[in-house]
Amino acid sequence: MQLRQSERKQAKIKMALQGSSGSGKSLSSLLLAKGLTNDNLAKVAVIDTENGSADLYAHLGDYNVLALQPPYTPEKFIEAIEVCEKAGMEVIILDSISQVWDELLDFHSKLPGNSFANWSKVTPRQKAFINKILQCDAHVIATMRTKQDYVLQQKDGKFVPEKVGLKAVQRDDVSYEFTIVFDIDIKHFAVASKDRTNLFSGKPEFMINSATGKRILDWCTSPIKELDVKQKIEDCLSVSQLMELYKEHPSFQLPLKALYQAKKDQLEQLVNPQNFSQNGNNTSSRV
Repeated sequence: MQLRQSERKQAKIKMALQGSSGSGKSLSSLLLAKGLTNDNLAKVAVIDTENGSADLYAHLGDYNVLALQPPYTPEKFIEAIEVCEKAGMEVIILDSISQVWDELLDFHSKLPGNSFANWSKVTPRQKAFINKILQCDAHVIATMRTKQDYVLQQKDGKFVPEKVGLKAVQRDDVSYEFTIVFDIDIKHFAVASKDRTNLFSGKPEFMINSATGKRILDWCTSPIKELDVKQKIEDCLSVSQLMELYKEHPSFQLPLKALYQAKKDQLEQLVNPQNFSQNGNNTSSRV
């Protein structure tokens, strides 16, 4: 029996790509997967619900495709993920999980009785699906379609309609489950709307390529020590930032509980208006 310092080892990334039709989610997913497997696409599986679109990029390498047919139930996706796990896949691409939500909404609409009460028959199925993704012993890349809209953009002195992506077609809170969420626009540029790795947050938009996947792989395999997390706690500037850090490193939640709480108390005290007088002086320092 030996006590050791906690560290991150061989983490499996769970990430999502969201964008409108034609934004390049499928290709971007494969490029990410190529980097995550160090160019070994034979260890990549695409669970395809997009009418064979996964085969359009066969020139990239010999990845695997598992084509699903309607209805796209959560249970069918769970079974497909298990098939990929048993085959030893290192990266599983779910293209796309919007189809699951469409299926669940259709299922809900056909249930008799009280609409609100009927969600109790939908939520457990959605939860089981998301839990399967999170517990999967492989990297998972999920794509989500966004509801489409058009905006007028000025081009050559004229206003022309341009397609843009809006809200992802999935349950509202689903993005909270992923470590990284990339928003991809119709010109194939990506920006991280959520990033617990801190590799892409606050960075300019860019085009996803295999090097992006390799950066994420390096993050997954690089150990993080308690001292590093302590420094990150100290650097937090808000309670929300502290909570994101807390969720990012579950193995340190208990060992550093006191430090997290002390930092939380400090941040809350800083924003408490009772600690300041009307002229801006700190009243807590008064005797």
